[in-house]
Amino acid sequence: MRWPLVRFEEVALPEKGAIVSGPFGSNISSRFFVDEGVPVIRGNNLTFGHRKFVDDGFVYLTENKAQEFRNCVAVTDDLIFTAAGTIGQVGIIPAETRFDRYIISNKQLRVRCDRRKVSPLFLFLWFTTEKMRQHIINKNTGCSIPLINLGILRGLPIPLPALDVQERIASAISTYDDLIENNRRRIALLEEAARQVYQEWFVRLRFPGREHTRIVDGVPEGWEKCCVKNLGRVITGKTPSTTDSSNHGGDIPFVKTPDMHGNAYVTETESFLTDKGAESQSGKFVPANTILVSCIGAKLGAVSLTSCRAQFNQQINAVIPSNEVHTFFCYFACTDMKPTLEALGGGATMPNVNKSKFENLTVILPSRFLCKNFHEFCSPVFRQIQVLALQNQKLRTARDLLLPKLMSGEIAV
Repeated sequence: MRWPLVRFEEVALPEKGAIVSGPFGSNISSRFFVDEGVPVIRGNNLTFGHRKFVDDGFVYLTENKAQEFRNCVAVTDDLIFTAAGTIGQVGIIPAETRFDRYIISNKQLRVRCDRRKVSPLFLFLWFTTEKMRQHIINKNTGCSIPLINLGILRGLPIPLPALDVQERIASAISTYDDLIENNRRRIALLEEAARQVYQEWFVRLRFPGREHTRIVDGVPEGWEKCCVKNLGRVITGKTPSTTDSSNHGGDIPFVKTPDMHGNAYVTETESFLTDKGAESQSGKFVPANTILVSCIGAKLGAVSLTSCRAQFNQQINAVIPSNEVHTFFCYFACTDMKPTLEALGGGATMPNVNKSKFENLTVILPSRFLCKNFHEFCSPVFRQIQVLALQNQKLRTARDLLLPKLMSGEIAV
């Protein structure tokens, strides 16, 4: 069965301001950002459908400044799209959020749906299908920066089965999404438990045996001041020639920064290399449990571990620990470097920390005894994180196979 198709604007609320773009850029630039207030939705809060909405990582506006953008407010069930940059990203404001309202940035579009015609969650799921994501990408009107505008958004095709069918489809897929989200929260709690031990031992210096350890110039005896490069081999990634299609589309994971965002382990990637493509830069292979650090762009400072042998692009620096017991210490030490990396990046439009700057960053390396104890504590924790991440990968695969069949009417709910 094929559902009737309508234009996106036909299922928006029939009122002015139902479909809007964000404020003009200079009106919502960084000079207006404050430490707390009304949150601004940016690209990092949206995904390609892996999550409904990333409810953290905000910048804020004062209440008075936010009042200037009343037409750009986003609330529960509003759909948000990236208009410039990583187009194809989408989010939906869920019922339970940290804030009662948000302001979209100058690079976002917002749609408020008519719930008498369409389920907002059904619409969100439609836009997460590979078919629609590619359709939006193909509508790009930009040159150096991919762009879509309100006219394109209004004209996007929407399947329109009966409202009760939409809700059943949304409910079926939400079962998968709820399991994925539950696992994601468990992963976050496990990582936070390990992070608290790292902070207690290596930042607050309340480590086992501290009562009998002298502190010399702020450094415990037996610890040493060194550089990132002393923890292991540092490699900057590279992309095989994209003009040769035989380099890409194989089964060797090729990590990019979006694959890392919010993930302790990279268990799935959007891109893969062929044997030919990977062997053309064989020195760029890294093993499992390599620390990847994003060193360029909006995701500067993102840190993840590899879950298998892989390669990665030039926006990432990697540390292959020379000693296994340094792995999880190095992981958390790198996550703590984010403010330093941002400062080194220079605050430019495209901040960048090259390999030389990165590998020469200072690290205070604890004694081998403490690193070994920390590794033994973290190993089962991170094994469980990896198991949950792999479960999520399988759930997403099943979900992504089912979703287009439900959306097309090929399978009835």
